[in-house]
Amino acid sequence: MTDDAWLDALRTHREQKDRYLAGDRNSPVPPDQREVFDGLDYFDPDPDLRFELELREYDDPERITIGTSTDGEREYLAWARFEFEVHGESYALDAYRADADEGRLWVPFRDETNAEETYGAGRYLDLEAADRTDDGRWVVDFNYAYNPFCAYSPRYECPLVPMENWLEVRIEAGEKDYEGPGGGGE
Repeated sequence: MTDDAWLDALRTHREQKDRYLAGDRNSPVPPDQREVFDGLDYFDPDPDLRFELELREYDDPERITIGTSTDGEREYLAWARFEFEVHGESYALDAYRADADEGRLWVPFRDETNAEETYGAGRYLDLEAADRTDDGRWVVDFNYAYNPFCAYSPRYECPLVPMENWLEVRIEAGEKDYEGPGGGGE
């Protein structure tokens, strides 16, 4: 994908997300805030935070229990690991599946932007089959990092980020924290 095509696709994705949050009846933004919702704040696009990575699948994926924002629990399979570098330092993130037959990967993470610039409990990446390159690597693009629904309203239950996916680096890409009416928008 060319840089222009990547940037156009990212901008289109962000515009569609903002339209969904502002007007869809299933939006996690509370109905009384949708009329004044003027879009999310995002970090500027950064092509250096887009990676094409090998997925290192675990031989025997472990079923783990992850706590949620409402003190509940959800089970996932710790399916695989992505390894990458940011600013010359090596990092890794586990990728999860709800069940072994699921084709998509869920990659939750926390980083050093949490609590001040991004949602305090972390952000997520969802990877689908379309996020694979012709040679089988996965496109892990932090510019698509998004807030879980519980960032918009406490009525949602969101899985918390496992400690294995707490990164000791700033990931300045994707969605910033939602601040409510009058606080969002570029």
